[in-house]
Amino acid sequence: MKNMYVYILRCSDDTYYTGVTNDLERRLWEHQNAEDLNSYTAKRLPVEMIYYLDFYGHPEEAISFEKQLKKWSKAKKEALMRGDIEDLKELAHCRNHSHYENYEKK
Repeated sequence: MKNMYVYILRCSDDTYYTGVTNDLERRLWEHQNAEDLNSYTAKRLPVEMIYYLDFYGHPEEAISFEKQLKKWSKAKKEALMRGDIEDLKELAHCRNHSHYENYEKK
């Protein structure tokens, strides 16, 4: 079984890049050295790895979480990185007008 990691990089323009890999050191090197000149991070160097989660033996879970994390807001990702569960819950709360909790009851 291999380790699989979901990671977050901070780019030079203060945006975040989220990815998944089985080798953190190699993947960071690839980002920092612009292995793919057309990639998001190649245009935003330097990058710094600021967070990762280990999904040892569970590659499907790592891939699924990475896809989910890519959809999160910057604030929600920052709450995750801080370990601020309460803020994470608040930021995850649906605020759409059509959400059932926001529907005006008559």
